[in-house]
Amino acid sequence: MTTDKVAITIDREVLKRLDRQVAERRFLNGSRAIQEAVGEKLTRLEHGRLAKEAAKLDRCLEQSMPEEGMQREKERPEL
Repeated sequence: MTTDKVAITIDREVLKRLDRQVAERRFLNGSRAIQEAVGEKLTRLEHGRLAKEAAKLDRCLEQSMPEEGMQREKERPEL
């Protein structure tokens, strides 16, 4: 995995909590902890957006589409 170095500003209390987690060996180091946290947050946001878009779909229409295709196959003569 290719990584890039960045500088961030972080709340002092959050940093203390992060340092405790590293000291308790829950993370290899602070960089790894932040990398995992950001990755997890982005995944949740992306999945949340997908769920919102899926909620916009017309459930009845979506369910009827596969049935339509199956009906056409039944009507088509065998080769």
